[in-house]
Amino acid sequence: MNLDAVAVGKNTFGLKESAPQPKQPSLFSKRSLRPAYRASHESIDRVLHQMAAKGLCGGRIVGGYLRRQLRHNCRPNTIRASGATIFLFLAFFKRRGGARLEAISKDHIRTFVEHEQGRGMAPTTIDARLKGLYAFLSYLVRRDVIGAEVIQRKLRIRVPEALPKAIDPEDIQQLWAAIETTRDRALLLTLLRTGMRIGELLNTRVEDLNLTEKLVQIIEAQKNRVGRVVYLSADAADALATWMQTRRYPSQFLFYGQGAGKLSYEAARMIFTRCIEKAGLAHKGYTLHCLRHTYASELLNAGMPLQCLQELLGHHCIEMTRRYARLTDNTRRAAYYSAMSTIEAGEINGHYRFDYQLP
Repeated sequence: MNLDAVAVGKNTFGLKESAPQPKQPSLFSKRSLRPAYRASHESIDRVLHQMAAKGLCGGRIVGGYLRRQLRHNCRPNTIRASGATIFLFLAFFKRRGGARLEAISKDHIRTFVEHEQGRGMAPTTIDARLKGLYAFLSYLVRRDVIGAEVIQRKLRIRVPEALPKAIDPEDIQQLWAAIETTRDRALLLTLLRTGMRIGELLNTRVEDLNLTEKLVQIIEAQKNRVGRVVYLSADAADALATWMQTRRYPSQFLFYGQGAGKLSYEAARMIFTRCIEKAGLAHKGYTLHCLRHTYASELLNAGMPLQCLQELLGHHCIEMTRRYARLTDNTRRAAYYSAMSTIEAGEINGHYRFDYQLP
């Protein structure tokens, strides 16, 4: 008897086992997290070195807090921002005579916010730093370093809810006319037709692009870390196909910089700025992120449901997507002019009754 055949063909109960089923390929390929961990460790070491050089207190506890964020798989940008916020606060705390973390009070938080306002920091920046600071102070409370009263009745920053800025259709045409290189056209047209964040596109690799299906796989979203798929219009697919044929280096990244490495954000911003200036639109204040706003506004005006747009944009909350409905909405515009034509024609029946008892 072939014992090997029995061992493979039957289980402990003598029943024939089914052949192993092939694993279904995952939509999103696995990526190594080593570069992210390395970047996070470098950020932590840099902050601790700066704190030691400035003679700031709490280096050991700060290091423990940032490493805790790393264990919780926070993004390198999150850890970097947390470290920068803590460094700024503790440097301010030292100038106020603070020598030990235990001496931190609510007054230090209030005066730190006033200091940042005095420096001319934007409300959104101050709000982000304040939230990061409270997260660190909550950690100190849990470690019994400071009392819980320090973070009670938290200070809130009223952040203006500005409308997203889209690029006018006429300006879009001027912008395309000013683009000269194949790479620049593929880069900017992909941003406009997919609504990708610039960081997402710069992290996109060649294997994430599927020109046959006209889609791009975003392995990990820039903000909420949720993968998604975005689709390519015909002109964006053609521009990318041309770019793939003219690439000079076999880089793993779709858009590469020096040494075939990932194209930096500053390089992408300079590409956009150069094209905007050549198109004569520099005075209008357009930024690279305006391409994403334009994408969302155009799809909404073309009748796309809000929930579908939310998924394409990768918004965690639909309220983020709803901002574009406030920016421009053809349905609302049509309803306004229809009602106004009735008013102007004097076709409203009845009279208004004033009730002075109402507030």
